[in-house]
Amino acid sequence: MKVILNKDLALLGEEGDVRDVARGYARNFLFPRGIALPYTERTVKLFESRKEEIDARKRDKRKDAAGIKEKLEALELVITMPAGANGKLYGAVTSQTVADELAKLGFSFERKRIELAGNSFKNVGKYKVTVKLYESSSADIALTIQGQALKTETRAAPPAKGRHRRGEAETKQGAAPEMGRASEAVPEVPVETAPGQE
Repeated sequence: MKVILNKDLALLGEEGDVRDVARGYARNFLFPRGIALPYTERTVKLFESRKEEIDARKRDKRKDAAGIKEKLEALELVITMPAGANGKLYGAVTSQTVADELAKLGFSFERKRIELAGNSFKNVGKYKVTVKLYESSSADIALTIQGQALKTETRAAPPAKGRHRRGEAETKQGAAPEMGRASEAVPEVPVETAPGQE
């Protein structure tokens, strides 16, 4: 089915382009979202009347892409990830990781537009990342992945048996370290006897 794109859509085309797509794709995705219109005499005339406006927008997008390309290629992206002693990352740097880092610097890109060799990086080192901009324009970014050693907790040795409980009892009662036998520490209580049992 022939359609005319009303908006730019990655992997399909730009505004004003005529494309041949599956009927279901057009009816269920492109038409409801206003991305494309059916290819008819009426829509062709509509786009011909808007041709100058569409071309002006494309020129502006090309100019913007050239400016962004210069900025991206001038920057060096550094990502710090937890890694082992051999330089292998605990996890991986993906296109989403790069997109998040670029967002922190003020650049907004879909992860689909970011290409990594092998889809992800799993070791520390220097890499090249390609960002697709507009039309065939793309920017190459220098990416450095640094390893960060994980902090390991050292546990204190458990106290020796017997001492732990005695130490707790001493701190609870506030007694001196050497207290003697337990029977000496208990005060004597007089016991009354019933008459005739003396």
